[in-house]
Parts: sequence; C-alpha cells; structure tokens
Amino acid sequence: MNFKKTAVATIFASAAFAFAAPVLAQVPAGYPAAYQQLVDGAKKEGKLVIYGATDSKAAQPLIKDFNAMYPNITVEYNDMNSTEVYNRFFSENAAGGDTADVLWSSAMDLQMKLAAGGYAMQYRSVEASKLPAWAVWKDTAYGTTFEPAAFVYNKRLLKPEEVPQTHADFVRIIQQPKFQDKVTTYDIEKSGVGFMFMTQDARDFAQYKQLEQAFGAARVRVQSSTGTMLERISSGENLIGYNVLGSYALVRAKTDPSLGVVLPKDYTLVISRVQFINKMSKHPNASKLWIDYMLSQRGQTIIANASKLFAIRADVTGETTSTELIKLIGEKNVKPLPVSPAVAEYLDPALRLAFLKEWKANAGKK
Repeated sequence: MNFKKTAVATIFASAAFAFAAPVLAQVPAGYPAAYQQLVDGAKKEGKLVIYGATDSKAAQPLIKDFNAMYPNITVEYNDMNSTEVYNRFFSENAAGGDTADVLWSSAMDLQMKLAAGGYAMQYRSVEASKLPAWAVWKDTAYGTTFEPAAFVYNKRLLKPEEVPQTHADFVRIIQQPKFQDKVTTYDIEKSGVGFMFMTQDARDFAQYKQLEQAFGAARVRVQSSTGTMLERISSGENLIGYNVLGSYALVRAKTDPSLGVVLPKDYTLVISRVQFINKMSKHPNASKLWIDYMLSQRGQTIIANASKLFAIRADVTGETTSTELIKLIGEKNVKPLPVSPAVAEYLDPALRLAFLKEWKANAGKK
C-alpha cells in the first residue's frame, strides 16, 4: 500500500471540510473549563499525524467529525497494515526523524510492546472512566473498539451441516477432502493481528495442536489482509476463513449474499484497537484531543454507526456495539483481550520463533 498517497488524500479531505465548517473549536459539554487550554494549544499546532491499521474508509467518518469539532487541525492519516504501523514507527523513531503523533492499531500485542517499552505518553483521558477497566493501561494505552474473531464461509457452497459453530467443529470439518486448498486464515508472520489471535487460541483452545494439524491437512492458504480473505471466500476460491476480523466481515456480509459469519459458540476472542500518543509527539495537544474524541460518546457513536467497528463504550447505541455483541454471543463466551503487556508475551523473540516454527511444521505455509 502506498501510505503517502493515502495520507495526502486524507489531508485534502480534512482541509476541505475544515474550510467549509464553522469554526467551533470549543470545549465539549461536560469537560472542565481548563480544557480550553488544550484546545487552544492544539489550534496553534494545527496538525495531527496518525499511523493506523484501520481502513481509510472506516477512519474517514471519524476524521470528518473530529474536524467538525476542531476545524483548525489538519489530520494526516496513514493507512497501513498492523505490522507496518509498528515497523515504520519503530524505524523512524530510532532514526530520530518525523513520525506519528498517535498510533492506532488492531495488533494489540505490538501496540503494548511499544507502550510498555516507553514509547507512549502518559495522558489521563477525561473519558477514561467510561471504558471497561481492562481497556485502559496506566493512563497510557486505550482500547477503542470491541471486535470479534469470526469464522467466515461461502453460503452458496457450504451445506448447513458443514458450517462450524465451535472451534472443535472447525477442526473436524476442515479435515474433509472438500476443504483441501479451500481454507484461509491470516499469515501470522506478516499480520500482527493474525499472530495475536493464533497465540491466544494456543492459550484458550484445548485442541490447538489438532487445529494446527487440521490446517496442515487442508493445506491452508494464508493472507496478510482481511479484505483479501473476504474476497476469496466470496468468490469461492476459498470456502471458509478462520479468525477473520469480525467487524469487517459482518459489515460486508450485509451486502454480500455469498458470505456467512459465525461467532464461535464455545468462545469468541475479542480485540480492541489500541491507541496511544507518541511520547515524542510534535503535536501533543492535538493528540490529546484526538484520544478524548475517540473515547467520547460522540466518537464512539461514529465508530458504531458509521465506521462499523463495534464501539467499546456500553452507553453507545447501534448495531455494532459491545453491548449488542455480548447479547449475541453470551457474556460467558466473550473473551476480550486486555489492554496489557500480557498480550505481548509471544513477541519475546525466542517464544515467537518457537511458535512460528511449530506453526510451519504442523500447519505449513502455502
């Protein structure tokens, strides 16, 4: 992906909207009066650079609404995959060059590795108390969404009895000859969120070894992006996908009659896109406004109803919210991954190498 091209397009859209919008830039209702100093500081900075692993199409409604509130701040949004977010920030930071003010990514483990490694600025958001306790780490890293890992399948080509409802079902079903070369999941070497999902399965699923072996028997096809998996399942090139990011899959399934989505009934992993401010941010005030906006009821309402990423706040209404998802799956079957350095355990070089070695030996990589 050409992230420079994406960023330029976003700057243009934000600037155009800012020109047309009334100059609000006021303290949001209910915020302390002293917040005006933050608003004024951000106005002087005039810019905000975000590295994000969220598709530009989903990010744009948030950027547009943020600019409606703060029209004097130009937002430069760089759309990358989760591994690129980490690698680009890390290399630019090491070189002492310009880099992001805010990082926002679905790869919670990579985000927490950076935050716990001292790269994140501590900032107590005025909205922090409205989040689940597990979604805030040391007033530094914040969860923003509540997104499930799903099975996605081709409704035209699978019979009802071939659609798995649990992880054990998935292991059994994909060993049938029909599924050879027809199963897909993330390339866990290239996809940060894919690696994190799989390492969590290794902790939570008693038959994880059998799962790896079933992938090997099916000659699993791996991809680095959710969009590619959804395209190939829809076309019939693949029949079923594993651990597909449910926020994207559920939205697409509403307009694509070929796609079916299952939220596993034994347990459903839930991730939260984590955001934090670069400790060396050149636009710290604008960054703080963005953090607060994303966690506010207004921002979360946009996340739920325009970006379709599943709002994390319980007081937000809409189809894609944590409340609705918990109702759908059942509270005891929902397993949210905490915003904590614990999710980064397998990023230890020795553990990561061992995990990938075992994956390749059992599941193979086609």
